[in-house]
Amino acid sequence: MVFAYPYAFLLLLLPFLVYKLLPRVKGMQGDALKVPFLDDLERISIASGGIWAPKATTGNGISKPFLWMYLIWALLCVAAARPQIVGEPLRLQNNSRDIMLVLDISTSMLEPDFSFANRRITRLDAVKKVVSDFTTKRANDRLGLILFGTRAYLQAPLTYDKASLNDILWSMQAGMAGDSTSIGDALALALKNLKDKSGDKVIILLTDGENNDGSLSLAQAIKLAKDEGIKTYTIGVGSPNIFFQMLALSPQTGDDKGLKELARQTKGQYFRAESTSDLQKVYDLIDKLEPTQGNENYIRETKDVFYLPLLGAVLVGLGLVFVMKRTL
Repeated sequence: MVFAYPYAFLLLLLPFLVYKLLPRVKGMQGDALKVPFLDDLERISIASGGIWAPKATTGNGISKPFLWMYLIWALLCVAAARPQIVGEPLRLQNNSRDIMLVLDISTSMLEPDFSFANRRITRLDAVKKVVSDFTTKRANDRLGLILFGTRAYLQAPLTYDKASLNDILWSMQAGMAGDSTSIGDALALALKNLKDKSGDKVIILLTDGENNDGSLSLAQAIKLAKDEGIKTYTIGVGSPNIFFQMLALSPQTGDDKGLKELARQTKGQYFRAESTSDLQKVYDLIDKLEPTQGNENYIRETKDVFYLPLLGAVLVGLGLVFVMKRTL
C-alpha cells in the first residue's frame, strides 16, 4: 500500500500541539483544554461516572476522551493521505509506427497464378491472407489501408482496430476501384494521410501492374515521397509470362523499374513475389525490418481505498454519539 499525499500525516501532530500550546482554563475538574466537546463529555461523565470522565487519564496525563477523539482524527488523516493499493507493473510500449498499406485491386489481380493448400488462388486472395496475418502481428502499431485501381481510395484511416481493418481486407474485390492502375495517385494519397503524423511512418505499396492511369506520374509521386522522407517498401506481385519461363528467362512484370526507384529514393526496399510463399516471406521480412519501436514503460494499476479509514472514523464517531446518549 502507498499513500498519494504522505505529508497529510503531519496533521497527526496538530492535536498534541493544540493540547500543549493552548492556554488552560479553570473548570469543574481543574485545569482543562478549552475545547467545547470535551466540556460536554465532562458533564456527561460526571452524571454517569463512566469511562469518559476527564479524570480517567493515561499514565502521561492525557485523558481517555482525548484519545478516542484523537483516534477519529488519526483515521481522518489517513484518509486525507489517500491510501492506494498498487497492483503488479504492466509494461507499455509507445512510439509505435504508423504504417499505410497501399494495395492494388485492379482486375489484373484476379490472375490465378498463386496457390495455397495445393489449390490455385488469385493474386488478390493471396494478398488478403498474407496481409491479414501481417496486420495481426502489428499489435502496437497504427495501420491504415488504401485500395487503388483507376482511382485511389482511403478505406481505413490509421487505426489500432486491426479487426475492422481485416474485415475490410477480406471484403475487398478486384475491380472495385476500376480496371487500370494509378500507382502515383495511390502513393500521393498515402503521403497525404501520413504527412502530419509524428513518429515513424512507413508505406508498404503492393501492385502487379504499371502506372497507366491517374493524375500523377510515378516519377512525380516518387519526388513527393522523397521530399516527405517517408520510407516506402514496394512489392511487385505476379508470375512471369509462361513464354519467358519456357525460354528460361526472368523478365520483369509490372513497373519494376519504377518500384525499385521509389524504394531507393525513400530508403526502403523493393521485393518481387511470384508465389504465396514469396509474399509471406516478404511481409515477414518487413515485419523484422520494422520492429515495433518505443521505450518500455511500466504502469501500475492503483485502487483508492481512502474510504476505509474514512468509514472507520464515521463508525467511531457514531459509537461515541451512541455511548453519550446512553449516559444521558
